[in-house]
Amino acid sequence: MSKVAVVYWSGTGNTQAMAEAVEAGAKESGADVTVFGASEFTKDKVSEFDGIAFGCPSMGVEVLEESEFDPMFTEVEGSLGGKKIALFGSYGWGDGQWMRDWEERCSDDGISLVCDSVLANDAPNDEAIANCKSLGAALAS
Repeated sequence: MSKVAVVYWSGTGNTQAMAEAVEAGAKESGADVTVFGASEFTKDKVSEFDGIAFGCPSMGVEVLEESEFDPMFTEVEGSLGGKKIALFGSYGWGDGQWMRDWEERCSDDGISLVCDSVLANDAPNDEAIANCKSLGAALAS
């Protein structure tokens, strides 16, 4: 059984709904899943998991949330090589540039993403929820 972590930050509940769908998809695929708020996850926890889904909404001028999420991701990103990693998040303006920047940051760090990232404009619709479940399943396999 694979062990999957779902690590997220949510200000409005949209990214939380996506995290819950990622969790459901991973569990339905047989994974042992632990969900963490961004402030609860540390570099020391990375080795405990086969796969990790990171979720964060776009903030400000299309950046990751700066007080909790980005500092946590900065701390752990050097330890993510060789792990199954996936990204998800919601946004209310712009065109998703924050996700493209985040994906490029991962690529520059040698982090391979196991599937396409999932974005939701505002509240996740049925398609975004289904895509989050598929993201969870990809981490579990």
